[in-house]
This record gives sequence, structure tokens and C-alpha cells, in this order.
Amino acid sequence: MINDFNLANHYTLEKINQLEHPFEAFEKESLDNNIPIITREIQHMLLFYIRNLKPKDILEIGSAVGFSGTLMASESKSWGGKLTTIEMDEERYLQAKANFEKFGVADRVETLFGDACDIVPKLEDEYDFIFIDAAKSKYEFFFLEGLKKLKNGGMIFIDNLMFKGSVYEDIKKYRTIGNNLNSFIENLMTQNFLLLPIGDGIGIYIKDEEK
Repeated sequence: MINDFNLANHYTLEKINQLEHPFEAFEKESLDNNIPIITREIQHMLLFYIRNLKPKDILEIGSAVGFSGTLMASESKSWGGKLTTIEMDEERYLQAKANFEKFGVADRVETLFGDACDIVPKLEDEYDFIFIDAAKSKYEFFFLEGLKKLKNGGMIFIDNLMFKGSVYEDIKKYRTIGNNLNSFIENLMTQNFLLLPIGDGIGIYIKDEEK
């Protein structure tokens, strides 16, 4: 049994940081510009699933500047994977498109500009893998609409599900978000869902083959 979770987390992150990182400069630039990108441990876990599941069709809700999208598109390129990513902030949308070009994955990425609440319900394709990292207040909507587009046996990976501790601490600034996420998590726990205290909290859902 782990007696000190913080020390265990530090040890794990130390090992992850020793691994070669082909997009370290991109990561540093994003962090230096205060762009919220996925942490190293989330990168490690996300790519673990991408490498092993080898999804052909990936949907990302929340592109930001294209960092996580670049990771997924670069990894899945070798088996013909394609990424569809959505961003509602015009400046970040343009930055994401430029970064996909810069890192040689633009031919495998469809970047959509607009509100995912409007776009996702209208998508006609189905996806093997969906990554959700956008407005936390809309997580349940993104999940339910994404689920309709998810292939049987497909996975939904949700980042920042414990949003700054708001689901287990009464943080006035994030109280509404925390309450909404708590309700969402409680509903998911009765399904084929895994909640993990990694990074800012992640959720893993796998669609049952029979559903």
C-alpha cells in the first residue's frame, strides 16, 4: 500500500520526465505563454492508449493550440489514423492549424472552428477514440453527445475531471463547476467507467460492445 501518494506521484513523474520527448520545445512554448496543455503524466497515459488501441478515427473536443492533437496525430499517423479537432477560440484555432502544419500532421487532421456544443451533434462520422478537454461546465453534454458518435468498443478519455480539486473541496470560485462535475462523475460510476486521481483527474469510459 502506498503511504504517501504525493511522493509516489513525484516518483512516477520523475520516470516519465526521463523519457525522450519529441515535442518538448512545443510544450515549453505553450507553458511559457500560459496555454493550458495536458501535463506530462496525462501525455504519457493518453499516448499509451493511442499506441495500444490504434484508433483510426479520433475526435478531440478542445484543440487549444494543437499540442495534444499533435501528439495523437503524430502517433496514429503510422497506421493511417485521422484526427478531427474542435476549437471555439479563433486565435487558438489558427495557432493549432499552424502547429499541425509545422509538425507535419496537417494532412491527418481536420480542424473545425466553432462551439463544440453546436458542432458535435452535427458530426456524421463515428469515432474509435474521443478526447475531451474543453469547457468543464459542458463536460456532461460533450460526453453524452460524444457517446452517440462513439463506435462499439471505443474509448472516451476525459481530462481535468476533478478540476482544481473542486469536486472534493468547497472552492467558492469553482463551486458550480465542482457540483456539476460531481453529479456527472456519480452518474458515470455506475457504468463502464474508470476514475483516476492522475494530473487534474481523468476519466476513462469504454463503450460496451453490446450497446
